[in-house]
Amino acid sequence: MMGGHHAATGAAVWLAVTTRFHVDLGAVASGTPWGLPAFDVGWGLLPVSPLGAATGALVTAGAALLPDADHRNATIAHSLPPVSKALCLCMEGLAGGHRHGTHSILGLAAFTVLAWAAGLWQLTLPGLGTVDAGAGLLSILLISFAAKALKLVPDRLKVTPWVVGVLLGGFIAVFAPEEQGWFPQAVFLGVAAHIVGDALTVGGVNPFWPFVVKSPRFFRRLPLLSSVWTRGGYFAVPVLGKAGSIREWLLLVPVSLYTLWALGMTAFQVLARR
Repeated sequence: MMGGHHAATGAAVWLAVTTRFHVDLGAVASGTPWGLPAFDVGWGLLPVSPLGAATGALVTAGAALLPDADHRNATIAHSLPPVSKALCLCMEGLAGGHRHGTHSILGLAAFTVLAWAAGLWQLTLPGLGTVDAGAGLLSILLISFAAKALKLVPDRLKVTPWVVGVLLGGFIAVFAPEEQGWFPQAVFLGVAAHIVGDALTVGGVNPFWPFVVKSPRFFRRLPLLSSVWTRGGYFAVPVLGKAGSIREWLLLVPVSLYTLWALGMTAFQVLARR
């Protein structure tokens, strides 16, 4: 999947998991001669405050780009130059190349543990109280990744991602969600969304890296299943075709609309509590 699509999907997953909005179409369209349904949007499996839903969506959007840190020319490599470029060059070597270590169960676990460890670092500052310093610092990177991928900052202004990342990262450090464990949860969901998204393209992923689980010979002879489990140990359900395909764009239209709608509803709740 493309970088912006990964970011949008990550934010959508976070909002779907942490929020639940009741939609009553009958109340919206009262007076119509036909009955319209009422339903819930979102699962609310990890309920957080409205502010936590909004800030977590930004973090998850950035975390959904983390697996591509194994590619020196990925979107995030150009997000916070020169730091992001150096990070991607280092990660590319550690992960064994693109769609290897960072696109696996091991990579998912490593990113989550790193986020958990960062979330433990807190500082007590005069006038501000307890500040989530670790989550705030990592959020600078993650939010800058998301801002770059979603084209929220102009490419010609190299310093803009730093400004956006520092401002929003500082906001998260001071006004972090009260719910314990929200930061590693956001990183986990973002990275997992990325891996699943790439598994829906023809390239697929090797979830068991560094091990290679080869498909049986008879399996590779089957016309359709041969692309689902390859000899190189890659697994894919290529319903989206190649990265950036029309099918991928068609999927991201409703995903993006849901993300914008859920963020709008969340912002309304935040303002209503003021």
